[in-house]
Amino acid sequence: MITVKTRELLVALEAELAAQNLLSIESPTKEALASSAPFACDLMPFEQWLQFIFLPKMHTILDSNQPLPNAISIAPMAQHVWQGETKYQILVGLIQAIDSLLNGNDVTKEIIE
Repeated sequence: MITVKTRELLVALEAELAAQNLLSIESPTKEALASSAPFACDLMPFEQWLQFIFLPKMHTILDSNQPLPNAISIAPMAQHVWQGETKYQILVGLIQAIDSLLNGNDVTKEIIE
């Protein structure tokens, strides 16, 4: 059940990134994709990290039936990046829901339903 909810949240996150016009047409450079900085913040915007690193990695984990991470904390970065931007509240909420679900605190009922 956690895999289904995780996938639903990932799909919702990507859809909201698209709705907010935050999806990039061009992929970041190989250097940016190989960044070792948290969230690749030294070489790409947070929304690109979500699109090109986080979402594909999570889908790969789900598609290959690998164990999901059980300690994740992406929401604080989203809150920092989009601080004061009320138009991104849904994005932040989805990321908080992903964090909570994978950390064992399922709060997705209110968000998905």
